[in-house]
Amino acid sequence: MSGTKTISLETLKAHTGRDDLYVLISGKVYNVTKFLDEHPGGDEVILAEAGKDATEAFEDVGHSDEARDILKGCTLGISMVHLSSLATSMVKLGALALVGKPGEVIYLFPLALFGAILAYRFLA
Repeated sequence: MSGTKTISLETLKAHTGRDDLYVLISGKVYNVTKFLDEHPGGDEVILAEAGKDATEAFEDVGHSDEARDILKGCTLGISMVHLSSLATSMVKLGALALVGKPGEVIYLFPLALFGAILAYRFLA
């Protein structure tokens, strides 16, 4: 993902106006300002999700492939919020273990997964 811009939560929350509107959907930040007037469900639906994670609202409606293609053209970058929650989830799942000096990380999950695959192939 080199060249991908990272958008902070503060930046996301700062763009909630009708003339400058960002939303977060599935970890990506989109500038949907130009699409407000064209949205088939009305601009109120998007304005209600302005500056926050709109993933659930977007997915619940069941948007078409065309809507998803339009969204791709509005991409600004990836959200720091998404990256933080992803890292937190990985730690909760035991995918990462912090040991030794601060910042030193050992990736245990891939090793455990590899061992499980080998065990399954040879014991099954």
